[in-house]
Amino acid sequence: MPFKTLDDVSDLNGKTAVVRVDFNVPVEDGRITDDTRLRVALPTIRKLLEKGATVALLAHFDRPKGKVVPEMSLAFVAPALEALLGQEVAFADTLDARYSGDARVVLYENVRFHPGEETNDAGFAKQLAALGDIYVNDAFSAAHRAHASTEAVARLIPAYAGESMRRELTALDAALGNPQRPTLGIVGGSKVSTKLDLLKNLVGKLDALAIGGGMANTFLYAQGHDVGGSLCEKDLKDTAIEILREADTKGCHIMLPLDVVVAQEFKANAPHRTQPLSAPLSADDKIFDAGPLTVEALTNVMAGSKTLIWNGPLGVFELPPFDAATVAAAKFAAQQTKSGKLVAVAGGGDTVAALNHAGVADDMTFVSTAGGAFLEWMEGKVLPGVAALEQ
Repeated sequence: MPFKTLDDVSDLNGKTAVVRVDFNVPVEDGRITDDTRLRVALPTIRKLLEKGATVALLAHFDRPKGKVVPEMSLAFVAPALEALLGQEVAFADTLDARYSGDARVVLYENVRFHPGEETNDAGFAKQLAALGDIYVNDAFSAAHRAHASTEAVARLIPAYAGESMRRELTALDAALGNPQRPTLGIVGGSKVSTKLDLLKNLVGKLDALAIGGGMANTFLYAQGHDVGGSLCEKDLKDTAIEILREADTKGCHIMLPLDVVVAQEFKANAPHRTQPLSAPLSADDKIFDAGPLTVEALTNVMAGSKTLIWNGPLGVFELPPFDAATVAAAKFAAQQTKSGKLVAVAGGGDTVAALNHAGVADDMTFVSTAGGAFLEWMEGKVLPGVAALEQ
């Protein structure tokens, strides 16, 4: 690996590790509704404690835009983390000085309270570096931001990848960096316009790419198919054709729906029908899912693939029965993964929700919850927080 991990650190007795984590947790009425991001940080914290270090945690919460906003303080996170960790977690309401108390884990106040955080200010980075002796980045989800706590500080003191960061980068490398071939990608979602960079990058890296969701309609329209009143970016017809041609040039087989599930109402269990692409659609007909022939073709290709990278559902999975294609494909991917035939890496908000809906998220090789960072990585972009660890 081009970056150092905690396995490269031996004795940290008497030293402090400055650890960037992502504690931007969902909150409702002052209560954390999902503590996943806290749990993800536990292996890194525990490993550093075992090596004798004091752990200084840096994180952001919400968007205070460089000002102190009391309701965006991270103070509420300390007791929640303390309960999960099983030992004292102190809270430092300032970033001006190194913590001098007895607790071996300290959570510092919201780094975004300082205007130098989001501008990647060198002076603020020095202030953060002074809080410890080594730097550990365990927040892949924030690695696409060149901020003081994710990028500049990593260049001032010895920098390492935390356990969560290491797992994420290892999984992503297995999916696109140095994958086992053949490789298959599934990209879904509502609009092509939001995933142009992603599609253009993937067609040059994958052996096959299945396009689903509303964005598939734009490609079908570009090929001359009737999409009725479906969501479709008709102004991107030429762009879709360019992507199809580029895929053909680069040897990437593009898979589009062969049959579709159509309804006129956007609601659960609305009257619907499954039909081939050649069948006519009225102006009121809308495509909400891929049909069984599409799923069969996709799973056949998946059965012959060794690596799968997945971003986005194949249909409107939130509403039955328009979740059928996504659920069927997800369950087949999970089956292939559990049998050791497939390395399956998935990510993106809707993707995680879809896999949870199908009940197979835990069966995939790796599911990233990083959102924007995962997408930018799939687009082939350099992530500043990762690049800083490679120095």
